[in-house]
Amino acid sequence: MRRRTFLELALSGPVWPALAAPGRDIARHASLGRVVVVGAGFGGATAAKYLRLLSGGRIDVILVDVRADFISCPVSNRVLAGQKTLEQLTFGYGSLANHHGVKRMTGSVTAIDADKSRLMVAGKPLSYDRLIVAPGIDFMYDAWPALAGAQETIPHAWKAGPQTRNLHRQLLNMPDGGVFTITVPLLPYRCPPAPYERACQVAFYLKRHKPRSKVMVLDANPVITSKRPLFERAWRDLYPGLIEYVPGSEVQHVDVATRTVKTAFDRVTSDVLNIIPPQRAGQLAQAAGLANVDGRWCEVDFLSYASQVLPNVHVIGDAIDAGLPKSAHLANAQAKICARAIYALMQGQAPDPAPAFANTCYSFVDDRQAMHISTLYHYDAAKKSMQAQADSFLSARPSTDEGTDADAWARQIWADVLT
Repeated sequence: MRRRTFLELALSGPVWPALAAPGRDIARHASLGRVVVVGAGFGGATAAKYLRLLSGGRIDVILVDVRADFISCPVSNRVLAGQKTLEQLTFGYGSLANHHGVKRMTGSVTAIDADKSRLMVAGKPLSYDRLIVAPGIDFMYDAWPALAGAQETIPHAWKAGPQTRNLHRQLLNMPDGGVFTITVPLLPYRCPPAPYERACQVAFYLKRHKPRSKVMVLDANPVITSKRPLFERAWRDLYPGLIEYVPGSEVQHVDVATRTVKTAFDRVTSDVLNIIPPQRAGQLAQAAGLANVDGRWCEVDFLSYASQVLPNVHVIGDAIDAGLPKSAHLANAQAKICARAIYALMQGQAPDPAPAFANTCYSFVDDRQAMHISTLYHYDAAKKSMQAQADSFLSARPSTDEGTDADAWARQIWADVLT
C-alpha cells in the first residue's frame, strides 16, 4: 500500500453514515437523554462532538473539564527546539458549543455515584443517562516521593502546558557542554515514540546552539519501543556523538538537589533532568474504582467502551487497558466508536459488532523531517479485543514530505476534535 493512500485512510477515521448537524427542527424530535463527558482532551472532546452529530442533537451533551483551554500534547516536543510556541498548540472550545450545541462546564469532578447516575462537579450534583470518562493519565511517584513536589526543578512535561515552557527554559539556560537527560519508563506509557522524538528535538537545538553538549536517554525498556530502526538511523546520521542511548536503565533513585539519577548500572548527574514517570489512568479513574487492571488501567468492552466495573460508564483514551499504543489518534478513534455505540444503546439497539479504526503517529527528527507508522485495527470477537492487521505502514526514512504530512495530520485532527 502506498504511503499517501495509507495516510489518507488513517486520517479519515471510521466510515460514518450521514451526520445531521443540529438545526431548528430538532425540538420536534424526542430527546434521547443526557450524556456527560468528563475530560475534554482528544477523546472526550471528540466524543462530545460526535454524540451531537450522530444524534442530530437529540442527545444532550455536557462536557466537563477543569481546564478552560485545549492544549495539544502532540507537536509539543517541537516547543523545546523553538519550532513551535505553546500558544500555537492552544485552542478554545467555542466551536463545540456554537456549531454543535455541546454544553461546557469548567470544574473538577470529585465523585461518581453510578448507582444514582450522577456525579459531583465543583461540589454540585450533575445527573446523566450515560457517562463517558476520558481521564487521561496520572503519574506514579511511589518509588521517588520527593519528585512529586519537585516539578519546577525536574519537570516531566508529559502533559503539554507550563511544564513544557519550564523544560524549554531550562534547555535555553543550559551551558554549552552540559548534559540533558531524558528517562523513559517501562511500557505502557503515553505515546511510545515521544521520548525518542524529544531526544531528537533537544539534540537539534544543541547541535545548532550548544554543540559541546550531550543528550542522555536512560530507557527502562530493553530497546527503543517504537520506530526503532528509524530513530537509530536518525541519531546516527543527524546527531553523531550527540545522543547517548542506554537501554535497560530503570530509575532506582533520584537526588533532586543535584539532578542525579541512579540506575542499576550507573549514576548520572545532569544540567537538565527530564524524568518521565511511570503512568496509570488519571486520578478520577483511580478514585472511582474504574482502574481494575493492576490498579493502573481500566478494563472496557471494546464494542462500546463500557467499563467492566461500573454500569453506564464508558472509558476512552489513554486510561484504558487495551494493549494498543496510547495516542491522540487512537483516543480520537475510540471516541467515535464509543459515541456511535452510545447512540445505538440509547435507542435500544446493539452497538456495531465489528468496529475498526486506524492509528497514525508522526515523529519529527529535526525542524523539517518526520517519519510515521500507521496501523489498522479491527475487533476480534473471539479475543474480545482490538487486534492489529498485518498491513501496516512504516516510513522507509525521515523526509521533508513526511514533515509536511505531519503538519497536515495535526491540523486535521485538531479540526476533527474541536470544530
